[in-house]
Amino acid sequence: MNLIKKISANGKQTIKRHFYTPKLNKYPDLDFDYLCSASNCEEILNNITRRKGVGDIHSVQKFKKQLENSKNATDHDKLKQLLYTEALKIPNRTHPDVLKYTTDINIVRFINQKKNFDFHPQEFHEISKKLNLVRTDQLGNLSGNRSYYVLGEMAELEQALINYTVNKLFEKGFQLMSVPDILHRNIIENCGMNTKGERNQVYLLDQKLYGPDFCLAGTSEMSLAGFLMNKTFSRRELPTKLAAVSRCYRAETSSTSEERGIYRVHEFTKVEMFVISTPESSEDHLEELITIEQDLFGDMGLYLRVLDMPPHELGAPAYRKYDIEAWLPGRKIFGEISSCSNCTDYQSRRLNIKYSSDNDLRYVHTLNGTACAIPRMLIALTETYQTEKGSIEVPNVLQKYMNNKMAIGRQKTIPELKLVKNKKEK
Repeated sequence: MNLIKKISANGKQTIKRHFYTPKLNKYPDLDFDYLCSASNCEEILNNITRRKGVGDIHSVQKFKKQLENSKNATDHDKLKQLLYTEALKIPNRTHPDVLKYTTDINIVRFINQKKNFDFHPQEFHEISKKLNLVRTDQLGNLSGNRSYYVLGEMAELEQALINYTVNKLFEKGFQLMSVPDILHRNIIENCGMNTKGERNQVYLLDQKLYGPDFCLAGTSEMSLAGFLMNKTFSRRELPTKLAAVSRCYRAETSSTSEERGIYRVHEFTKVEMFVISTPESSEDHLEELITIEQDLFGDMGLYLRVLDMPPHELGAPAYRKYDIEAWLPGRKIFGEISSCSNCTDYQSRRLNIKYSSDNDLRYVHTLNGTACAIPRMLIALTETYQTEKGSIEVPNVLQKYMNNKMAIGRQKTIPELKLVKNKKEK
């Protein structure tokens, strides 16, 4: 957005806002050879059915045929718009191994052993309240529901998690970037997240101030992908591995008891991994991402299970997705703390990210993975490392990032927050 000031004849100053749109092709280079081949129709239909049922391949094929036979310029433009509106809804293909799954849980492996307690383990919200570590109540006048304050040594633990994670990613060849939290709707849509309609997860900014198409990013994956938009890499530059620490904004809600407290919130800090690679190596890089996540969380002593997610759990961009869940002793359930996905060329076609190979231009494959989602890591560590005396032990690998503190105890008492009702303006 650019602000242009003008002085009128009467000397008054006016401000006119000019809003800019990312230079994206309105009609990206989708793989219509695949989408419109009669021999692929049954495969695509099955994939759509298994993937939440979003998309109509028959409409895509119909509009494509009508467009090819159209001779009127006006009809041609209308048909092209209809074609792309429908084609962009079609989800990515699904890995053949994943299509074989018929159950919700496909466990790849377990990592570490479940910790045994000689006392009744408490839940995160009970522990954090007793120790004055987290404030989630009476925040309506400050930030609304599903928000929180992290206090004292718990805030130190948060920073320790970030530093520990980033240092590990440096060792794995990742480059760290600082990214914007405000993105144009086109970037978010082309990464595969819906921004329209009443029920979506995206926060839209005030149109009068920011223009009609600016949103808060739900993950730095989108900012990193947007940064690479319209770029062409040489083959020797791949893979390119990027990481970012950012705030993530989600307008989602949940009423399930398993997701109470800070498990599902409207904003949180996350360390994200983003990789671009050649098509033939992307599956290897997905295995690399899941290995990095396993090592990060396993070295902290958490009891984990790795899941290969079935088709109905895949978002539109994902070809394959692994989730990692940690055992939460207080809640006595496994809770998701991380995931990683191979999106093949779904995002790169929409964002025009290519690489040159043998004098030919091809689309890169994009992959993403959560290296550390702070709130859920705090829950997992607090419940796993609670002691009978009420303190929280600090995992060995994090102690050097907390000035060698070995435990977290009760914090100083903080002032109580009171909910103040706003009076209606007359």
